[in-house]
This record gives sequence, structure tokens and C-alpha cells, in this order.
Amino acid sequence: MSTATNNVLKEMFLEETLCDAVIRVRDAEFKVHRLVLCGPSAYFRELYLSVQSTGKQVHFFPNVSPNVMELILEYAYTSSVVVTEDNVVELLAEADRFAIKGIIQACCDFLQQKLCSKNCINTWKLAAHYKFLNLKEKAYLYILQHFEEVVELCADFLQLSVEQLEDLIGRNELNVRKERFVFEAILHWVKFAPEEREGSMGTLLNKVRLLLMPPDYLVDTVSKKNLVRNNIQCVNMVINAMKILQGSSLERPLTSARLPSHVLLAIGGFEDNHPSDKIEQYNVRTDCWKTVYQNKTPFPEFSGCVYLKGNIYCIGGSDADHYLSSVIRFNLATQTWKEVGTMHKARCYVSVAVLNNQIYAMGGCNKYDTFKTAERFNPDTNQWTLIAPMHEHRADAGSATLYGKVYVCGGFLMDDPLSSCECYNPDTNQWTLIPHMETARTAAGVIAYNDQLYVLGGYDGRRHVSEVAAYDPLFKFWRTLTPMIHPRSNFGIVLLEDQLYVVGGFKDDNDQLCSKVERYDKKTKIWQVVRDLGAPRGAINCCVVERIPHIVAFLS
Repeated sequence: MSTATNNVLKEMFLEETLCDAVIRVRDAEFKVHRLVLCGPSAYFRELYLSVQSTGKQVHFFPNVSPNVMELILEYAYTSSVVVTEDNVVELLAEADRFAIKGIIQACCDFLQQKLCSKNCINTWKLAAHYKFLNLKEKAYLYILQHFEEVVELCADFLQLSVEQLEDLIGRNELNVRKERFVFEAILHWVKFAPEEREGSMGTLLNKVRLLLMPPDYLVDTVSKKNLVRNNIQCVNMVINAMKILQGSSLERPLTSARLPSHVLLAIGGFEDNHPSDKIEQYNVRTDCWKTVYQNKTPFPEFSGCVYLKGNIYCIGGSDADHYLSSVIRFNLATQTWKEVGTMHKARCYVSVAVLNNQIYAMGGCNKYDTFKTAERFNPDTNQWTLIAPMHEHRADAGSATLYGKVYVCGGFLMDDPLSSCECYNPDTNQWTLIPHMETARTAAGVIAYNDQLYVLGGYDGRRHVSEVAAYDPLFKFWRTLTPMIHPRSNFGIVLLEDQLYVVGGFKDDNDQLCSKVERYDKKTKIWQVVRDLGAPRGAINCCVVERIPHIVAFLS
């Protein structure tokens, strides 16, 4: 119905004009129009069509609250409803009872948007009760992906049945950094009602991947828990696991590792001094890299790369003969490439960032000039729009977003590295200079981490550096942090499971390629070596993508 028609019908409802039915709920009564209620509700349609009387019909629903019935009638007359945390459960129940698909969908959308570690189990059970399969799947996947937070924050975890918990911890998709967490979660669940649950210990421990645990944890912790020691089935499982691990001194035995919720992709760059055509994937659970995709042609050199809404965008750069203004988009679900909106300028060594689901491309250079211009891409309109230019001409600068602003740090002008940094406010379309870095550098990695702006490595005009500095935008000062293990420039940088990863790059004045990968934990303030790339690669782009929405062969 049109808006005008809705307005007329609502006015008739409010004035009780030409009403031909009455709905009573508890201590309230509503005069309604049968024809209006028949539209959105299969229940009322069947009810009114089954009653042949032409007189005013009265129907009583004693279990429905007046507030919820008012919302249902509001939807019937206006096709809109306001869903809140206070009303969603009752509104969903009554919408299901009265078979009103529009309200059901609105409630399910609301619950999906509000999914968090505290409510996901309740939402999962609610969706299962009403057989809302899409919402049930979304909530279930959320539990798997955020299992550690769910165990710690969700009171409903302790109310799971043994069958539900067994199903969850048996899944490959269960996202836990260490297998010991699964064991400790079981203990937590059993101890909530020990008399009822102790007998389930063997069933649950059978789903724990004991071979993924450190041997000393099995010996010193698992085997000494009374819940394990007092259960012969558990004792035998632990003994068998210890025997297997002790007999595999050179290499850990094969066992199915959990699948991470996110994976790291390393895209393009240089390999063997030639532009690379491949994408490598890093699995944090197995500490393993593998080539998962090879393009028909090499990726552009010194392009920018971002991930947004299931797509990887490669922006600008150069090929053997040309500087590029083109942008190509790789759809992870279909594994297909498509050229999208073209930038206003060809930009090599471009700085890119994502803010509010839009892509920013800043600075860069061509054969003759270094730019200070910047532009923004809206994927919905497939168009680039010029924004205010930066204060400095710069190329090969690092960029990141923090607190709703885009930051650009360092880079080069002609052959000189820059120490200047600036930030862009999209609300005012203005760039503001921030305090300079202590060290001028180009080709550095820049990322928002720990509520600060981190600048790592780069080239200072004389050498490749490993220094790390962090800028606090609230107090407007820089501080020095633990340096990386390996100096490098033009490397990939991402956050994965709240740890900072640096990947590949160039490592000396001869632009020798680097295969080294390391990660930094803000809690320990320590850099740790992880598995090398399959081959040394420089000028590499990296991004982190969700694994579950893109279950295709190369993300398995």
C-alpha cells in the first residue's frame, strides 16, 4: 500500500471509523479493520475467512500484552515496527503466533545485528525454538567464532546441555587459540552442577584434541584434575595421547587442527625480482603458509590493497609500461576479478585505507610528479570523489584509520624520506598536520593497534630500519616501542587475533627480498618469529578476511 493509503487507514484506526472487529488483550481493547489485519497476518486471514458472521467480531487473546498488540497493529496499518531490546523477544513470539512474516524478519534482523558474546547462546536457542534457520545458523557461527569470549562472558554457557556442548567443542570451526581452553571450558561447565555432570566428562573430553596440547600441560594439568583421574575413560584417553606425543619427538603427530575464524592473505608483490601472480594464505592454527590462488597475470607493482565486504581491491600501481589509475576487485566468494571505478589520477606507490565502508587513495606518484591529492571511492556508486589535498606531496607513505580519521605517515618526496604525518577528518574535509616522527622514513608499515597509531620499519634514506614508534592521538605524542626482529620496508602489515603481523618486504640497501614473518603482542610487548613465507616477497600487500563467509577451496 502507498504511504497515503497507510495514513488514511491509520487515521481510521485511531478514530475507530468503520471498524468491523475487536481485539481484546488482558485489560485493553482495540477496534480494528479485518481487511487490514488480513494483509500481513496469515493467522487473522484464516480466522476472519473462517467466520461467516457479518457482525462485529470480538476475539480475546489473554496472554498478549497491550504494548505488543499495539506494535502488531501499528505494523498492520503502517508496514513499519520499532524493535527494541526490551520488546524483541515477546514481539517475535507473538509475530510467530500470528504468522506476520514482516515482523518476524524485522525481529530476526535486529537480533542478528545485536549478536554479542553475552546474548548469542540465548539467540541461538530462541531461533531454534521458532525454527528460524537463518538466524539460528548466524548465532551458532557467532558462538563458534567467539567461543573464548562466550565462555567467559555468557551466563547461558553454563546452561547448555551436554549434547549442545559436545556438538560445539567437536566442531573444526571452534575458534580457540589454544586447545587447553576447550578443556578448561569443560571443567567450568561440569563444576557448575558437578553431581549431574561429572558422568559426562568422558563424552566431552573425547571431543578435546589432546594431541594439540603441549605434553607438559597434559602431564602437569590435565592428568591431575580429579574429574579426569576419577574417570577411567578419561585416564585412558590422556595416557594414549601422552604415548603418541612421546613417540613423536621429531614431528607432532597428524591431528585435525581447529579452523581459525580469520586468515591472513599475502597478495602480489615481487618474487625472484619479478611481479608476483599469487596469493598465499597463513593459517594461525597450523602456523602454515600455502599458495591458494594464482592470477592469470601478475598483480600491479606497488599498488595499494584493501579488503572490504567480501572483496579485495587492488588500487593503482604500475605495470611494465604504465602508471595505473585503474582499480580491480577480487570477489572471494566467486574468485572472479572485475575492473571497477577508475581513479582521477594514475597513482603508483599510493597510500590506501578504509573508513566507513569507503576506500581512500592518497598521494602516490607517476613518472614526473609526486602528488598531494587524495580521493575517496564509494563501492555503492562505483565512483571516486576528490577530497581536500594533503599538506605534503608524498608517495609510498603508510596509512591507517583510527577514531574516525585517516592518518598518513612519512613517504618520500623526490628521493627524500619524510618525517611529517597528517590526518584527515571526513566530517570537515580537512587535513591536519600532527607531530613529526623522530625518524624520517618511507615504505614503513602503519596500522592502528592498541588505540594508537603504530609506524614500523621502513627506509630512512640510508638503511632499512626495524624501529617501531606509536602515536597517541589523545595526548599527541610519539613513543618508541620494541623494535622488530628484522629490519624491512615495503612489507605487509595486518592485525590477526589482536596480534600485529609483519610479512616479507625488502631487507637491505640492495632491495634483497625478505621471507621473514613475525608478530607482536601488545600484552607481552614481545616480537615472535612465525613461519616464513613460501618464498621471499617484497612490496607485498596483506589483508585479513573472514574464513566462514567465504568457504571456498582456497580458504579451507
